[in-house]
Amino acid sequence: MRSSEHDWRQKADEVTTVFPWYKDLLSETPKRLEDFPLMTAELLEKHYYTQPLTAPDHTPLHVYRTSGTSSNVRKQIYYSEADDEAYVNLKTEVFQRFIKQAGIQTAMADMGTGHAASTALKIFDRLHLQSKEISFQLPIAEHVKQLKDFKPGLLYTMPSILDHLVSAADDPAEFGIKKIILVGEVATEQWIGRMAQQFRIQSADIMDTYGSIEIGTIAYYSHEHDRYILVDGMVAEGIEAEALNIEVDPLRENERILVLTSFVRNMFPAIRFVTYDVVRDLKPVLIEGEWRQSFKKLVKRVGTELKHGEKISLYDIEDIVYQHLPKAGIRVKVSGNALSVYIQSPYLKDAIKRQIQHEIEHKIPEIGQMIEHKILDEIRVIAVPIGEQLNRGAVKNKKIYD
Repeated sequence: MRSSEHDWRQKADEVTTVFPWYKDLLSETPKRLEDFPLMTAELLEKHYYTQPLTAPDHTPLHVYRTSGTSSNVRKQIYYSEADDEAYVNLKTEVFQRFIKQAGIQTAMADMGTGHAASTALKIFDRLHLQSKEISFQLPIAEHVKQLKDFKPGLLYTMPSILDHLVSAADDPAEFGIKKIILVGEVATEQWIGRMAQQFRIQSADIMDTYGSIEIGTIAYYSHEHDRYILVDGMVAEGIEAEALNIEVDPLRENERILVLTSFVRNMFPAIRFVTYDVVRDLKPVLIEGEWRQSFKKLVKRVGTELKHGEKISLYDIEDIVYQHLPKAGIRVKVSGNALSVYIQSPYLKDAIKRQIQHEIEHKIPEIGQMIEHKILDEIRVIAVPIGEQLNRGAVKNKKIYD
């Protein structure tokens, strides 16, 4: 983990070269991490997510689009060739460590869309694996068929997709999978244990990884240490909710909102990026003679984005509900890799509820396609009777009025 004054000054120079607006956020020349401002969702929406970006050397940039913003525009996240190369190198190293000595020669990616999906085959090539990917545009039965035919030693997928593969297959063990790498939604220890039983492998043969489209790969789960270990080039902090001035349920004493600084990400202002993910027991651990930052588990999200295969934001959901209901209270919850929207309104009739569900599912076209092909669960819209309390413990409670 870097911490010298020179490192911070150099990082500040790199960011202000790409993002001139960042200079206005600095009150002095930064000498330590705490001298930088928190990179909040509000700052990013104003300066980054909806703004065009040109690399200083005018080289082409890859653009990835995810869920909506408060201005009803899908986010844009930019990657340079150097960013992509660093991303692939980090994941290759993590994957190699996980599958070494397992005798794996084949791999398959069943990833939906996005940055992780677009780079999967390149990572497999670096590992000298014969590989294939399954398109999210195919029905779940075709996913099962391709897995049976190819019999990959390694499967790279999302928890939500793995749930549906298991449900659709007569016997998932027939796929011949020896190792599974996950990315996307949170994979709990209990859920991983159940999946391992289905494939007749050990829980240690399933590795969860944690990342974001903004930062890239962040951490991987180590069964040896029973913790998520941050990858090289990453500096982690934990902050209280009060630092962000957001309304959330109180965090436990050993829980913090994760804030990250990346020394390998260029086309994103990756200094003190607020992930809005709550982690438990954030602390360094000694691994092979080196102190590495780590955390025990991911607890929940407190921001405006949720995962249902792909990211979908509360802004998207609120916009759709508001179009159909002049008065409503809403609560959104993710449980077991499924997303539910609780709505309390005197105007919510069955026909309107069905229309809201359809429009939320298809707000992000990729999510709609994966639901239609039975790769993802439907997004549930649930009417809450007037007078009853909206579901507590969910991501957000917000009332909207005309």
